[in-house]
Amino acid sequence: MVAIFCFLLYFSFPLFSLTKLQHVFAWSWQPFEGNFGILPMVMGSLLLSLFALALSYPLSLGLCCYIHGSSHSILRKAMLVLVQFMTSIPTVIYGFVAVFLLVPFLRSFFQHGTGFSILAAGLILSLLILPTIVLILHSQFSQIEPKIRLTAKALGMSEAQKFIYIVFPNAKTSLLTAAVLGFGRAVGDTLIPLMLAGNAVSQPESILDSIRTLTSHIALVVATDSQSDAYLSLFACGMVLFSSTVAVNIALRWIAGKSEEGKA
Repeated sequence: MVAIFCFLLYFSFPLFSLTKLQHVFAWSWQPFEGNFGILPMVMGSLLLSLFALALSYPLSLGLCCYIHGSSHSILRKAMLVLVQFMTSIPTVIYGFVAVFLLVPFLRSFFQHGTGFSILAAGLILSLLILPTIVLILHSQFSQIEPKIRLTAKALGMSEAQKFIYIVFPNAKTSLLTAAVLGFGRAVGDTLIPLMLAGNAVSQPESILDSIRTLTSHIALVVATDSQSDAYLSLFACGMVLFSSTVAVNIALRWIAGKSEEGKA
């Protein structure tokens, strides 16, 4: 982690002047005019990640509640196998299918824009992070259940009652952990925003507008330029992404620490 930070810091060093920092941390990306503002991409990454998390988290929690609270063992196992299978699907497949099915549907249904938008990218990104959230919650719930299984049976509790009254209240920390990791997974994804978000450097007014995220911005610029200040601004993007990753890890450690204090 220190080596990666030093690498980014070294290549970002030419930007460490008041004039260049004002051009980098600005809202205008016009490289031919000397404006290399990355704030539209920062906002795009945050908006898209939060939107995807807002879509995915309730569904993930609902799936976990059904898997652990339902008495239909066959359906529970089938649902868990399906979620596990989703983790093996390459990200590009999600994006490729969405380009030919979801984007034309959104374009014709809303009659607004090209279909490449926050909504299109958010819907697919929510599917992408869903297995991460579900499997984290499932892992935590599975650790609690064996400890209280005999007691719950002795009290005559059903699977649903056991989950609602015992398992779920004792897994509050894992709920936050899953949300933090899901957000981190959404922020770090490149292909879905690159293929579906439209890559327009702008401040969106609705979820039907196009945006560009930090990850897709890095992929687009690094493929076409390697000498100018526009290229150097990518290391500022990398610093922002790296800082967000560090923040996610610190948040997880803080959550784990609070959990241990609570148990003590």
